[in-house]
Amino acid sequence: MSTRTRPSRLAALGVLLVTGSLVITGCGNSKSSSSGGGSAASSAVPTPTAVASLAALVPADVKAGGKLVVATDASYAPNEFKDAGNNIVGMDVDMAKAIAQTLGLTADVQNATFDSIIPGITAKKYNMSLSSFTDTKEREKSVDMVTYFSAGTGTAVKKGNPGKVDATDLCGKKVAVQTGTTQADTIKGTINPACTKAGKPTIPNDGDKFDLQTDVTTALVSGRDDAMLADSPVVDYAVQQTGGQLQTIGSVSDTAPYGVVLPQGTDLSKAVQGAIQSLMANGTYKAILTKWGVQAGAVTTSTINGAAS
Repeated sequence: MSTRTRPSRLAALGVLLVTGSLVITGCGNSKSSSSGGGSAASSAVPTPTAVASLAALVPADVKAGGKLVVATDASYAPNEFKDAGNNIVGMDVDMAKAIAQTLGLTADVQNATFDSIIPGITAKKYNMSLSSFTDTKEREKSVDMVTYFSAGTGTAVKKGNPGKVDATDLCGKKVAVQTGTTQADTIKGTINPACTKAGKPTIPNDGDKFDLQTDVTTALVSGRDDAMLADSPVVDYAVQQTGGQLQTIGSVSDTAPYGVVLPQGTDLSKAVQGAIQSLMANGTYKAILTKWGVQAGAVTTSTINGAAS
C-alpha cells in the first residue's frame, strides 16, 4: 500500500532536521494488526439501492459482467484485512460493495500486493481498487483517483518507547514500513538525505521494508525495529489489536485524501464519484465509517483527480 500517505508531512520533517528546528509534527493513529486481522465490527450497514442515472454511466463491458473486480491489499486493518474466517473485510471492502450496489453491480474483491495494484488497473486486470491509496498527482499520471476519505501518517513504537524515538527525528532509528508506500519513498528520498545533510546517521536500509503491513507491525512488536510509519487509522488499530504492546507518538498531520483507483478517462470514474456522493447523502457512508471506528476521516465531497501534490 502506498500511502498509502502523502509525502508532505515527512518532507517537512526532512526540512526540520536540516534547520535543527524540531517541531512536533509526529504521527498518529492507524490500523494494522500483527496477526493480520481483528474481528469485524458488528454494526449493520444498510444496503443501498441502485441509482439508475449512475448505473447508466457504467461502461458497457463492465455492465455486461455484472460486477466490479476490486483489488485490495488485505493486510491493512481496519481498512482492508482478513478476518478469522479468512474473509476479506474492512472499511474499504464495505465501501466497494456499497459503490457496486449503487451502480447496480456486485463487488468481486480480490487480494493483491499493494505495489501490484496500479499496474493491474492499467492492465485492465481489475476495474478499480480501494486499498488506502492516497490521491497524489504522481498517481494521477497513470490512473484516475476518486476521493472518499482522509488520513495522515502515524508513528508507533513499543510501549514505553524503549528506543527513545522522537517522531520528528528518526535519524539513525530502525523504522519499519510497507514496501511501495509513500512512507517508504519519503524515507529514501527526503528523510535520509536530510539526516545526511544534518550530519546525523540515516535510517538503516532506507527503512526496514515488508510486503505486508501486518509484518511491519510484527517487526515492531518483536523489537526488530524501533518504530513503524503507516497511515493513521492503521497505526491506531495496530495499537488496539496488539493489546497494549505498542503506543503512538507525536500527532497525525499532513492529512490527505484516499482515492478509489480507476482506469484513466472512462465514465466509470464519474459513476463511482456519483455513487460515493449518493452514499454520503443516504447515510450509508457514515454507517460504514462508524462500523469500523474511522469516522474521523470522513469527508463531505468526492472529487475526481483532486490531489494537491
